[in-house]
Amino acid sequence: MTLPVPTLDHVVINARDDMDRAADIYRRLGFTLTERGYHSLGSMNHLAMFGTDYLELIAVPKGATSGRLDLLNFSFGLNGLVFGTEDSAVTYAALSKAGVPVEPPVEFTRPVKFAGGQGDARFRTVRMKAGIVPYGRVYYCHHFTRELVWRDEWRHHGNGVVAIARALIVDPDPVKGIKLYEDMFGTEAVRDIAGGKSLVVGNSRFDVITAAALEEQFGNAVPDPEGRPAYMAGLSFRTTSLGKAARALQDGQIAGVMRSKDRVVVPAREAMNAVLEFIE
Repeated sequence: MTLPVPTLDHVVINARDDMDRAADIYRRLGFTLTERGYHSLGSMNHLAMFGTDYLELIAVPKGATSGRLDLLNFSFGLNGLVFGTEDSAVTYAALSKAGVPVEPPVEFTRPVKFAGGQGDARFRTVRMKAGIVPYGRVYYCHHFTRELVWRDEWRHHGNGVVAIARALIVDPDPVKGIKLYEDMFGTEAVRDIAGGKSLVVGNSRFDVITAAALEEQFGNAVPDPEGRPAYMAGLSFRTTSLGKAARALQDGQIAGVMRSKDRVVVPAREAMNAVLEFIE
């Protein structure tokens, strides 16, 4: 059975039980967020929709005693990297046959309101087994109701973002850290880069690099690892205009922004412990 082709569905910022603060920050970063949604599994979210992928803020309600309480076990910041699949059953079968440690598909829903109507968005996910990924959550998402998720009215952002260009993962041993993705997609999907390895994910990429390599790229804008040797560190977004991104950050009163001719960087301390980079 052929291995899946890596395509990006979305990335996830974990807000633990502080969704109000996370939503305020990411709106001030220039993102247009969807209304707060509530999953049948017990979590809640806001989305920033782009062309073919999206950013998700996820949390559990304050004081929750059931549902997705596992989110409280993870640090604030980038916590989920999600691949796309058009057939979760086929993906599960292919990965299982290849020896990739995945859980059987799980289906859930989320009510969605939009201009002129409402409906239930339906998803099925295929997740790695517990303990396989030391730095967060890696899984596949199968959308049954894409028309309720990718809507044009939600794709316009003050910072001009149209896509996710890169996710950054810190691992003290990038060769070891990339092994899971080689098993999932084959070695031809992996490239050597300065300071580590990179997985080609459609028009995006996941860089697995050392902490020193991350600091070389971002200086003191890097996130606090909170004692974690491996962690998801940040994201690069593609914008239609660096000037537009910079103005949105200024309007949002985001502190410590660094701008050069080819990028704008937001320190992790200003973005829920995830360093953000805007590029054209």
